Amino acid sequence: METLYDALVQAGRLLLSANRAVLDVVLLSFRVSGTALLLSIVLGIPVGCALALSRFRGRGLLVALVYTGFALPPIVIGLLVHILLSRSGPLGALELLYTPAAMIIAQTLLAAPYVAGISLAAVQAVPADVRSQAAALGASRMRALWMHVREARIGLVAAVVAGFGAVISEVGAVMLVGGNLRGETRVMTTAILLEARRGEYETALAFGLILLALAFLVNFALTRLQQGRHAAWTARSSRRWE
Repeated sequence: METLYDALVQAGRLLLSANRAVLDVVLLSFRVSGTALLLSIVLGIPVGCALALSRFRGRGLLVALVYTGFALPPIVIGLLVHILLSRSGPLGALELLYTPAAMIIAQTLLAAPYVAGISLAAVQAVPADVRSQAAALGASRMRALWMHVREARIGLVAAVVAGFGAVISEVGAVMLVGGNLRGETRVMTTAILLEARRGEYETALAFGLILLALAFLVNFALTRLQQGRHAAWTARSSRRWE
């Protein structure tokens, strides 16, 4: 308990002192994870929606591959990205290894399957009657598909939440491709690992508490958005039946 209390005090001091090194770590964490989350949304949601709304040969294999991504060890992703970006790798000429860009690539590959898989399940759970009713009311095919996807928006927010959880807590992959370089690629998770190895448990716990607090704030905002949309959807549905 003493160590936890000291960690709380240390976290408060680190934040209130506006320590430059701490702020750099926190800001880089959000820049890397935020960019990776945005890219995973751009990639994952269209893929999930396309797999949910279409039927073609090989679809089952693609769906299985997406869900297999849920169980893919982060360190394996980090290793693959490391090999691709290393000097002897096919993308070595880009010189991205041990840069924030490499960390973003690794985190995007980690989060995209979660976003795609949950989006797929959310859109697939919407009754097909939504599209047929929209078509009967004169909507075009694209408009009917859009209305179908809109009905799954609560699940799509859940996909974003899952994607954020996958990137903000990752340490193995980002350590492998980023190198944990001070002022360049050190993020909160790798800073925690470094401080723990040094025996600076109070500082490590302080970074951990900062990470948890920031993750809570982002997830709280996303959950509020999800619940707000759910309440609005319920209210509209009730009016339809009145």
